[in-house]
Amino acid sequence: METDVLVVGAGVLGLSSAYYMKKRDPSRKVVVVEKLSGPGQGNSAKSEGGYRNLFASETNYLLADSTIDWFHHLQEDLEYDIGMHELGYLWLLPEDEYRERRTPFDVAKKRGARILEYSSEELKQMMPDLITEFDDSEDSQMMGLEDVEMGVFGPNCGSVDVDRLVKAYEAEFLKISGEIHYNTDATKLLHDPVEPLGIPGEPFVWQESRIAGAETSKGKILAETTVVACGTWASKILDPIGFDCLMRPKKRQIFAFKDPKLSRLLNTKDFNEDNKLPVTILPTAGILLKGEVSEESIWLACADNLGRKFELEDDPKPEDDYYANNIYHALVQYLPCFEDVRPANSWAGQYAINGFDQTPIVEASPGLIYVGAASGSGIMKSDALGRIVDAVNEEKEYATLYGGRGFKCSDLSIANRRVEKETLVV
Repeated sequence: METDVLVVGAGVLGLSSAYYMKKRDPSRKVVVVEKLSGPGQGNSAKSEGGYRNLFASETNYLLADSTIDWFHHLQEDLEYDIGMHELGYLWLLPEDEYRERRTPFDVAKKRGARILEYSSEELKQMMPDLITEFDDSEDSQMMGLEDVEMGVFGPNCGSVDVDRLVKAYEAEFLKISGEIHYNTDATKLLHDPVEPLGIPGEPFVWQESRIAGAETSKGKILAETTVVACGTWASKILDPIGFDCLMRPKKRQIFAFKDPKLSRLLNTKDFNEDNKLPVTILPTAGILLKGEVSEESIWLACADNLGRKFELEDDPKPEDDYYANNIYHALVQYLPCFEDVRPANSWAGQYAINGFDQTPIVEASPGLIYVGAASGSGIMKSDALGRIVDAVNEEKEYATLYGGRGFKCSDLSIANRRVEKETLVV
């Protein structure tokens, strides 16, 4: 098979990229290959689906804020139900951390992000299940847990149903005659000379070379441009050609709870129109919870960094012990309503972690564009990244993000990278 563009991976970044490359030129043949049987079945649909526009770095703000605007367009104008709910993001902060984060929150506010603040007294009224003061309890001192002094709330943040989002991109792509081949594994990139001489062993070091497509489980596909957008699996096909994707995979887990004891917490009022628990980040332990509107449950995640090995897993499994003998002990200190409550469901996926600045990469090489290393923020930056991949393919200096804002493509490259330090990390 021959095509103009081959995209490896039908997750959210692959389908966003494919859609914008096809949309720019509908006569262009764009083919997506995916080793699994449907869109987003790798790690995309395993995400908790959170999105936020509260970032310290201008780069992350532009990528996320424009993508959030696109989500609204997709749901409200194009009438795709992507399960978008403006739950808001609520940071529960000890006094010292609140002082440290005042500056980045102020920077986000100056860019146009809405931010509200709540005192510990207000939080106790709004969230009666939350413990904000430990009164020197032995357990909290032993665990190093701190009192909640302030809540910082971003009302324009929230969550989407990632499975529905990915299927919306798939539908838009197919609508303009895009082509997707599921159950098709790209096993090897084709490294060929630009001007072949027909000599065995090409390309030689003195020949100009390029990526010319991929070997797949269903045959060879030749392409003018090959986009590698397969997340944590990228290194499997990029390492053999000597392309450093600057990404390492790490497991992340989600635990879902449905229990009458959590009803009041789930149905927290006054933060959002759904009257559901916002995406809430507890202090110290970094535990994240959110009310899942579609199934009337609470989802919980907690990133363990040092101590959690980097490892590629095709089918990662959740660990009951990680909740029961680890997260649980800190969780019940802040939210005693979780005492003796067990998860109703759990699952695991993987982050493609860029360890040096936790910001996505879009890097080009002859015949090749790599997009990835999103470090857990690929969903909330997906639309912007797809547009940037398209602009890189057109050799444009700037991409036009949704809403008309410009973004310098080289800022996400490796060689000419310009990414500010991000201090508002969840």
